Amino acid sequence: MNKSMSVALLVAGVILLVLGLNAYHSASSDVSRFFTGAPTDKSLWLLIGGAIASIVGFLGLARK
Repeated sequence: MNKSMSVALLVAGVILLVLGLNAYHSASSDVSRFFTGAPTDKSLWLLIGGAIASIVGFLGLARK
């Protein structure tokens, strides 16, 4: 994997994490947590996708 793709994955991962955190703290997620005890699926998928993309991008940059 080349460095530019790793940087793009890292940046996309950080953006997805920020969007996931915003969705996690939204009103709809609060309502979902009140009734089901879990946040919305959208916020979870954004957080999981952001974490995976960030890790893959970081590992691509860390490799020689």
